[in-house]
Amino acid sequence: MTERDQWKHNGVQVIKAGTLDSNTAQTPGMSRAAAINAARVGAQKIWAGTVNIDPNAKTGAHHHGALESVIFVIRGKARMRWGERLQYVAEAEAGDFIFVPPFVPHQEINASVDERLECVLVRSDNEAVVVNLDIEPIEKPEAVEWIDPIHRGHNHD
Repeated sequence: MTERDQWKHNGVQVIKAGTLDSNTAQTPGMSRAAAINAARVGAQKIWAGTVNIDPNAKTGAHHHGALESVIFVIRGKARMRWGERLQYVAEAEAGDFIFVPPFVPHQEINASVDERLECVLVRSDNEAVVVNLDIEPIEKPEAVEWIDPIHRGHNHD
């Protein structure tokens, strides 16, 4: 078999929307479905899929071990809480990216009371790692603005 023939069957793969696999690590209040992982497409270094949260719902507290996570908001409004007691909070809307570093305890919240939160999730390994935590969140989290090199927050140097 030539290299060209090998690519025919082991090259680019399209994963159709209706074929995502919900048989993946779950967190209460959230529905994850895998599109790209080792088992489905032979991915070696990434995991990708979808995350959906019903209106006015929130996930349990969890982290993803040593993995880095990127969430892209497709529809709705996400409220993220994080920290040892989930004491920090920031929000993201459709078109925004969220980065979650390794081992950071966090909670995803659908900030809308009537619209489903729909996101794409990418992680830095080929298997889903989810460690669900038993954390009692504080009542009023401390607000933290989304920060990048161009947009500095008001409370930062």
